[in-house]
Amino acid sequence: MTTDATALFLQSDEVADLAEPTEYVDAVREGYRQRGEGAPATPRTTLFSDEPAGMLTGYLAILPDTGAMGGYTYAAGFSGQDAHFTLPIFDSDSGDPLAVLDGASMNPHKTGAAGAVGVDALARRDASDLAVIGSGAQARGQVRATATVRDFDRIEVYSPTASSRESFAAEMNDALDPTVAAVASPSAAIEGSDVVITATSASEPVFDGDLLEPGTHVTAMGQYHPEKNELDATTIERATYVPDLRERVTQDAGSFINALDAGVIDEDHVHAELGDIVAGNAPGRQSPEEITVFDSGGTAIETVAAGHMLYERAKAEGRGEEIDFAPASKALTGR
Repeated sequence: MTTDATALFLQSDEVADLAEPTEYVDAVREGYRQRGEGAPATPRTTLFSDEPAGMLTGYLAILPDTGAMGGYTYAAGFSGQDAHFTLPIFDSDSGDPLAVLDGASMNPHKTGAAGAVGVDALARRDASDLAVIGSGAQARGQVRATATVRDFDRIEVYSPTASSRESFAAEMNDALDPTVAAVASPSAAIEGSDVVITATSASEPVFDGDLLEPGTHVTAMGQYHPEKNELDATTIERATYVPDLRERVTQDAGSFINALDAGVIDEDHVHAELGDIVAGNAPGRQSPEEITVFDSGGTAIETVAAGHMLYERAKAEGRGEEIDFAPASKALTGR
C-alpha cells in the first residue's frame, strides 16, 4: 500500500561543510563505476531564453548500487542575473523521495570531484606539476579535489585579471601543501605541467595545444555549448579523448565539435566514457607519452552521487527539515 512519503530538505549552508574533497571524490568515482556498468544517465537539456536572456538546464541519472536517482535543475541569467540550483533525490528501489537539496554550495565540489576522477583515471601516476587556467569557484573546486588524487609539488594558476589569480594563489597556498603560484600567461602555466585544468567562462581556446608536452593530461570543464570551445582543435587531435558521456560529444562538447568541423578528427576519436575506464571496461592511460583529455561537461552522475552522500551525512547529523510528499495514488485525483 502506498503511503505519504517524507523527504529531507537541505539548505545550501546545511550541506556546505558536510564533506571533505576526498569524500566527494570517493562518492563520484563510485557513481562513474556504476555508469561504466550500465547505470543510465542522460546529457543535459538546456532551454534558452532570449528576452530576458537566460537558460534552464536539467539532467538525470539512476545509480542503482548507491540506491539513488535524481537530477539537477538550474536556472541562470534571466532578469535576476543570478543562478539557482535544485537537486531532488529519490530512492532508486521504491521511487520514494529522499531529499531536496539547494544545490549551489555543493556545485564546485561535485564538479571538482568529477574532474579529479578523470585525473586519477588518466594522468600519470608521477604527475607533480598542475596548471590551472581560471581562478573562480569552479577552479577552487577542481584544485581542491584534484590535489587529493595526485601528490603535486607545484601548482601554477593563470587568469586574465592579475588580482584574481594572485588572490587565488594565496588562498590555495593556505589550504594546500603544494606551492601555488600565480603566473602571467597560459603558456607560463602550461610549461612543464603534467596536468592542466581549464575552468573558465571563455568561448575560445585558452591555450595553444602545441604547447602541451608529451604525457600531459588535460581536464576541461568550462563552457558547454556547441559553438564554444575552451580547448583548440590541436589539443583534441593530439589527445586520447574521454568524455563524461559519449552521447553529449556532438551535442554540447564545443571543443570536440570544433575539432570535427576542422576535419582533424572524426566521431571515432572518442576513446571511451570515463565510467568505462573507472569500471575497468576500457583502458585509461596506455603510455607515459600519451596526451589525454577528460571533457567534463557535467552530468547527474556526479550530482546524484554527491547529493546522496550529503543526504546520508545530513540525516546522520540531524540536519535539514522533513517535508511531506503525497503519492500520486492519493493526490492525483483530478478533483
